[in-house]
Amino acid sequence: MNNIPTVKVGIVAVSRDCFPIELSIKRRKALVEAYKAKYGEADIYECPICIFESEIDMVNSLEDIKAHGCNALCVYLGNFGPEISETLLAKHFEGPKMFCAAEEENIGVLSSDRGDAYCGMLNASYNLKLRNVKAYIPESPVGDAEECADMIHDFLPIARTIIGLNDLKIISFGPRPQNFLACNAPIKQLYNLGVEIEENSELDLYESFKKHEGDERIPSVVEDMAKELGEGNKIASILPKLAQYELTLLDWVEKHRGYRKYVAIAGKCWPAFQTMFGFVPCYVNSRLTGKGIPVSCEVDIYGALSEYIGTCISQDVVTLLDINNTLPKELYKKDIEGKFNYKFRDTFMGFHCGNTCAKLLCHPEMKYQKIMARSLPREVTNGTLEGDIKPGEITFYRLQSTADNHLYAYVAEGEILPVATHSFGSIAVFAIKDMERFYRHVLIENGFPHHGAVAFGKQGKALFEVFKYLGVEKVGYNQPASLPYPSENPFKK
Repeated sequence: MNNIPTVKVGIVAVSRDCFPIELSIKRRKALVEAYKAKYGEADIYECPICIFESEIDMVNSLEDIKAHGCNALCVYLGNFGPEISETLLAKHFEGPKMFCAAEEENIGVLSSDRGDAYCGMLNASYNLKLRNVKAYIPESPVGDAEECADMIHDFLPIARTIIGLNDLKIISFGPRPQNFLACNAPIKQLYNLGVEIEENSELDLYESFKKHEGDERIPSVVEDMAKELGEGNKIASILPKLAQYELTLLDWVEKHRGYRKYVAIAGKCWPAFQTMFGFVPCYVNSRLTGKGIPVSCEVDIYGALSEYIGTCISQDVVTLLDINNTLPKELYKKDIEGKFNYKFRDTFMGFHCGNTCAKLLCHPEMKYQKIMARSLPREVTNGTLEGDIKPGEITFYRLQSTADNHLYAYVAEGEILPVATHSFGSIAVFAIKDMERFYRHVLIENGFPHHGAVAFGKQGKALFEVFKYLGVEKVGYNQPASLPYPSENPFKK
């Protein structure tokens, strides 16, 4: 994954003047030792300057962590802490920041070396709000050295995502397809998040594609594609065109990234794409996403943004799927009921034409796009990558701007069941607890489109914190029946 940041957290301890500074220094050293013992030392830097109720200390520590390449900050309250200088440090540090604090170690410290950091965290959080400074504060922000080390490690995916978004450009091609308003959304919120966007015509893309005809790199890309597909290379004749398209996109990224380090793409794939290019781009989209450059379908700009967020958090491949269709009751009764702890309405199928990376599919095969082939010659719909997605834990999520320019998001953890779909495309049987109510009172109620991003593994904790850090107004999740949604009818049977 060369399209996401590397995080280095500068740990700065603080001490109030009426508390012994040695207490904060001793606790900082214990924290750093605990972190290195559990996670190694590559992710952190121990700032030797302890802020002691001094703005000059604040400036010196800020310069020190910058000089040592830190792009994230942990303000560590070894004792009560100086609320002004510690929050000024957070204000003037340009990257993501977190606050955590030391608990009392034993009975012996209570008589003279009590740190009172539990109290200090309240003052720190109050002052952060006074200065309008965003910071990550863990669910339980006061702990011993090992617990605070875990908090810092939990901060890494959050910091990685915030850094990435502040240096991200989304490149889009073409308007949304006709009768496809679902993925249309204002771009104002992208700028509010620090994301740049470059919108291009699909005619510009086609011109660039034509200029790549005969590119000397095409054979090596074809060879790599064939190796990846293995026995699934069912339409080998389409690979040269797909390789040409992949090189077109990669060259476009390098030429157009500008001053931004990271890139995601919102691509066009129908209705004129197939007849003009002579294929569908699904497999190429899957390969770029596998390289850490997410490519969304159907010019879904916020889908590409969501995919990039998941890539930063998981440091792994993600995908974008339609929340697509219900299971036949016959399939549920045959393969799920009594075998898995899910109700019928907890299950559904997530599908897209063929955009999911080959490493995530059970038996990937190059195919043609069946839906498009209903109205077009089959040969121009070649290029999908089909197969059931591998079973395991997943997180379904999305960040979206509403039509009236509000930021909403949702996060729901679940799993892909080891159940055959008997269908086509990149597809899987998903199960999410209380999906029926989540579908109605989060997805429908808040106007989310049918595209959802999928990260693999349980990523909900970090995603939820990222959305909070970004200031998202609503973050929905699959609430249990004991916690009704605001729009849920209390009189339903």
